[in-house]
Amino acid sequence: MGTPQPQLPALSFRVQLSSTRRGARLARLLAVQQLDDWEIPRDGRTATTVAAVVAEFAANVATHGRTPGRDFALRLTLTSESVRIEVTDTRPDRLPTAPGRVPEMPGAAEESGRGLLLVEALADRWGTGLRNSHTKTLWAEVDRSLRHG
Repeated sequence: MGTPQPQLPALSFRVQLSSTRRGARLARLLAVQQLDDWEIPRDGRTATTVAAVVAEFAANVATHGRTPGRDFALRLTLTSESVRIEVTDTRPDRLPTAPGRVPEMPGAAEESGRGLLLVEALADRWGTGLRNSHTKTLWAEVDRSLRHG
């Protein structure tokens, strides 16, 4: 048996952003920059997957979870095993479909409904939950791979 690898302490990044398309775009850019700061290669599987999931969650906030004048929170947590993404908004009354229950691909004429299919395909784990009576959180975890960043 080999020597166990020491567990790295979790690193965390959190930011409040406006619940708008501009805020959603900024969430993705800040997430990619934070991963770069944590020395996770921008072109690796981990960073590209995290960027796609953040983009989808933040776009959902701007489209479905927006309360005018209220921000949303983006949190990234890095451990030696994964990156956890959490997006918290102020619409607890609008929970999305649960993991494993995302409907099939919408028709070509539909303007939305593909995002959670993307999250389900890319994230290793994901879910939703009420943070309290005023907020909900969408979360996903992307396992890190030494071979893929």
